[in-house]
Amino acid sequence: MQLHTARVFVRDLAAAQAFYEQVLELPLQAGRAEDGFCVFGAGSCQLVVEPVTQDAPLEEQVLVGRFTGLSFSVNDIRARHRELRARGVSFTGEPERQDWGGTLATFSDPAGNEIQLVEHPASA
Repeated sequence: MQLHTARVFVRDLAAAQAFYEQVLELPLQAGRAEDGFCVFGAGSCQLVVEPVTQDAPLEEQVLVGRFTGLSFSVNDIRARHRELRARGVSFTGEPERQDWGGTLATFSDPAGNEIQLVEHPASA
């Protein structure tokens, strides 16, 4: 099996499209905010961004503004962290080395969804 698609839920799809496409520079592969969904290329996986309306059921509401568990792999996390901060991306802190040898930095999209950058150890 291979992971093919990950989904992130937002309130403002137009703001999310601008963030993922222009700030993170992920290529838009399908859909647009006007279509009600966006599909971005994210390496060997696709990232689907979908809206949740204010009047959606509670089980859908909780999908917005949470830790997603998604990580974008980068070669130089400190450089990418500086670059994204300069573009206005909000990070919870500086990149931190982990016990397993990698380095993580957590940031938020416009909906408050937390996503991470990860730099794997050289031996990985």
